[in-house]
Amino acid sequence: MNYYIGMTEKQDIFTIMGGRVKMRRGIYNPTSDAVWLAAFVDTVPQTVLDAGTGTGGVALCLMARIPNIKMTALDISNDMLDAARENFALNNQTAEFINEDILTWRTGQTFDLVITNPPYFDGTPAIHNAHHNADLVQWTRKCIARVKSGGTFAIIIDMPKTAIVLSEMTRHCGDFRILPLFSKKNVAERVLLSGRVGRAPHARILKGKSMNNAQILRHGKSVAKIFQVQPKKSR
Repeated sequence: MNYYIGMTEKQDIFTIMGGRVKMRRGIYNPTSDAVWLAAFVDTVPQTVLDAGTGTGGVALCLMARIPNIKMTALDISNDMLDAARENFALNNQTAEFINEDILTWRTGQTFDLVITNPPYFDGTPAIHNAHHNADLVQWTRKCIARVKSGGTFAIIIDMPKTAIVLSEMTRHCGDFRILPLFSKKNVAERVLLSGRVGRAPHARILKGKSMNNAQILRHGKSVAKIFQVQPKKSR
């Protein structure tokens, strides 16, 4: 049973996280990757950057679980940001929306947490001008550059591209957490990675979970909760 989406084909609005987040059907509808990435955050950050926010799925899932976040939603596509603004309004949430490319964004601003569901797929660019075929080394590097010392970087990635991202993360981060997500065929399809900037190069590989885990997708629990780990406070 797919616990992720509650909707019918004719509905303009669908819900995720068991109804805790509403999304308007549009140019891009977030997948379960968004719910998992938000659930993977094991800190209580005050400031968050969602790099490549798309229509806001990751940011809204995180804000539904952790209140009082100051969210910055960044995307290269104006169309995506317009859709994100609608989704934030639909959920009575606010954010600073920035129309920039994370790869070229010139800023000195840093955040307690940077999250990203990057365009790890290859192919022809879509009509909404979102990134395709992104340089994941540069994407990871630029995201980590926006993290405060001691802050956290978290990402979800396609399994075959894990080594590319993790290799770059090891240059800047420590205190790694790694969680593989498995399909029905018991093959890891996605991997969640997080690291803290400036920390010692320790790593924990968590026991893999089904991508269709109801506690995450339907009940909105955090990964820390299902592993019975207390969330950490930000710096």
